[in-house]
Amino acid sequence: MADDVLAERYGRTRTSKRRERTILVAVAAAFAVVFVAWVVWAGFDGTRPTLEVKDTGHRLLTDERAVEVRWDLSAPVGSDTACVVQALNEEFVVVGWKVVEIPASDEYTRTFTETVRTAQEANTGLIYRCWLT
Repeated sequence: MADDVLAERYGRTRTSKRRERTILVAVAAAFAVVFVAWVVWAGFDGTRPTLEVKDTGHRLLTDERAVEVRWDLSAPVGSDTACVVQALNEEFVVVGWKVVEIPASDEYTRTFTETVRTAQEANTGLIYRCWLT
């Protein structure tokens, strides 16, 4: 009897244990539903065409105040793409910027070289971003 009084005082009765178990089961079920939905969504999301870009090098053209950037682009066959090529100075400030439109091709991976004129002396050149057009 004393145990029942203490259990009731501190909220440890049989009904509270049942309520806690019900809440735990509901939370676990909700988590499982969200997880399964995410797995299905991520599985279908992978069917979109993807772009991969890799900087392969740059060459500073100090006499022309420009930088030559080389990169590999992997894009779906038959897709037009565009890339932003940028030049940075030693403080990582953009000193040159160029949008390059790339026509569709039968090849998945291609190599490109583009010269970007700069407003100041550049320290490096790289690809900022590419997208399907």
